[in-house]
Amino acid sequence: MGISKKVEDRISTQLKRYQAVLVDAKNRDISESDTVVIIVDMLSDVLGYKKYTEITTEHSVRGTYVDLAVKVGKDVRFLVEAKAIGVSLKDNHVKQAIDYGANNGIEWVILTNGLNWQVHKVHFKQPIDHSLVFEMNVLEENPRAPQVIECLGNLSREGFEQSSMTTYYQQQQITNKFSIAALLLSEPLLVALRREIRRLSHGVKIDVDELKGILETEVLKRDVFDGDEARQAAEYVKKASRAAERAKARAAAQEEKEERAAVPAGTQRPSGSGSGSTG
Repeated sequence: MGISKKVEDRISTQLKRYQAVLVDAKNRDISESDTVVIIVDMLSDVLGYKKYTEITTEHSVRGTYVDLAVKVGKDVRFLVEAKAIGVSLKDNHVKQAIDYGANNGIEWVILTNGLNWQVHKVHFKQPIDHSLVFEMNVLEENPRAPQVIECLGNLSREGFEQSSMTTYYQQQQITNKFSIAALLLSEPLLVALRREIRRLSHGVKIDVDELKGILETEVLKRDVFDGDEARQAAEYVKKASRAAERAKARAAAQEEKEERAAVPAGTQRPSGSGSGSTG
């Protein structure tokens, strides 16, 4: 979904205003409850949700109340797990937020201390998993930066749709540094790179494994291809590749089906073997 100029202007203007608010709050090292007050205001002023009817602290997950839930009509769009502004966001906080989402069937979860915002997508599989889709420090971001506008625009009251969030997630997944590294180290790209090297060097021979070794030891930083996020990205790239191949096969089958349907009954399709008349 496209983000309107009105929403874009609201996001950038309000985000800039809250940079000053958050600096003051950080200097005073305010409590978690006071941080939640600011987060609610940001959800309303930046993202456009109605403070008194669409942002609630009364959403229960298995008897435990999450910090905040953003609900439009009957649909809970996302949950918010909040920490005090002076608390660094850690892995156990992420797990807590993801558990809330998983236990309530909510796909999108935000973890924030007001300054740092993380958007996570919950994957409902065994075991439950998640992906960090977007992360920003409000004080360090340009309020008009395209990536900030795009993410917050998709989360906004006007822009949020499950389909648009899924598209945004897929875009972020395939273009992050871990996925790019996985693509560069994949066999199709290594083969293409070897071919280009041969073309430019008039036949210098180099095998795929040697190329992969050069990329891993001399070109790429180790963290982009070795680690949990790198393995997750590599798996995502493999799944996306298989899905693309299946889609290509389905499209080819459908095209062939349509071509067959277009041939009138009783008509033989041309053999292509050059059977012209000699009369």
